[in-house]
Amino acid sequence: MTQAAPQPSSSSRPDRFHERLTVPWWWWIASLVVVGLLGYEVNLAAYRQTWSYGAYPVLALLLGWLLYSMGRTPLRVDADGDLHAGKATLPADVISRGAVIAASQRSAAMGRQLDPAAYVIHRAWVKTMVLVVLDDPDDPTPYWLLSTRHPEQVLAALGLGDAGRDAETKNAAQS
Repeated sequence: MTQAAPQPSSSSRPDRFHERLTVPWWWWIASLVVVGLLGYEVNLAAYRQTWSYGAYPVLALLLGWLLYSMGRTPLRVDADGDLHAGKATLPADVISRGAVIAASQRSAAMGRQLDPAAYVIHRAWVKTMVLVVLDDPDDPTPYWLLSTRHPEQVLAALGLGDAGRDAETKNAAQS
């Protein structure tokens, strides 16, 4: 009797797609300006006491931690095709289709067209989104709406086409 070769675990195989939703680089520069202004205000309020100069590094650490924590959200598609967004995981077998949400469509998708039961990860500094529709009768969540800078790459990693673009092409061919 021979044994089959062990299958590599998904943790040892590389992800199909990986992105961190980091804040824009210029926010870090703007935070230095804010640290300077607020530190100076503390310094003035304390009548330039020597301890008041400690406000600069404290404020820098606080704003640095804030910006770092705002940009920690991961979005990835693992080697098995499962979608991981933040701490949530969506198995590949429950995904039916997906669509790219352009920057011009984002306000409608997040506003009047948003289903309250949808799973949403929205970052205001990321302009484009991807919509992933679920086909799971046991799950009340109809779709996931996720901010991403590369929605086409997310859909390609999931093995999906852009349903919105496919519908536009079909409508154009019919007319």
